[in-house]
Amino acid sequence: MFTGLIEHLGTVSSIVVDDNGCTLTIADAAPILGDCHIGDSIAVNGACLTVTEFDGEKQGGWFKVWLANETLERTDLGERKVGDQLNLERAMGAHVRFGGHFVQAHVDTTATVVSRIPDGDSSRITFQFPEPTPSRPSLLPYLIPKGYITIDGASLTLTGVNDADRTFSVMLIQHTQEKITLSKKPIGAKVNIEVDMVGKYVEKSVVAALGGGSSSQLEGLIERVVERVLAKKGLVDKSI
Repeated sequence: MFTGLIEHLGTVSSIVVDDNGCTLTIADAAPILGDCHIGDSIAVNGACLTVTEFDGEKQGGWFKVWLANETLERTDLGERKVGDQLNLERAMGAHVRFGGHFVQAHVDTTATVVSRIPDGDSSRITFQFPEPTPSRPSLLPYLIPKGYITIDGASLTLTGVNDADRTFSVMLIQHTQEKITLSKKPIGAKVNIEVDMVGKYVEKSVVAALGGGSSSQLEGLIERVVERVLAKKGLVDKSI
């Protein structure tokens, strides 16, 4: 479990690709390796990855992680190049203050940066989801203004959601811009998205309580209930 509060920016120093995935070496990582062990989890741009090798002292500290093809397909990590910076966060310790929101570091999908508008020292950034597919349905139902979202591993507050355009927006204050990679990503770049898992649990519980079925079936059920209520109050034509 993670909090979405980025601890440090590491740098991609090596990428070794084969048919099954790739090995990523991340350098300049000494500040988060003081208590590291082989097998530990580190969120890299919001993706929970397992440390396979590390050295906390040489070359500013480095560690290696293995990325399976599934991870490369679902995240932006397959597009990273040597020299790119990455957001890093160690798994949350039980003894630390909880400052972000519950983040699993299981990336749901990617979104694309579509606009960046300065607002004083802050920056308003808007993103767009890809067209939904049967295998990857829309995540917009889990997004609400002032709700949480994880972008490249950073816990951020939504400032706007537009279902029709498949877009959502956040604001980065100057401090946040200096601490995460998002402020450096250009228009058209991909970002890793994890929606708040609380919304997923709520949806599943409601669907189960109403007799199961998919979210589209649930939507149809709600529409029918609303129509019946309106018909009883004489607000709609019952014959329609």
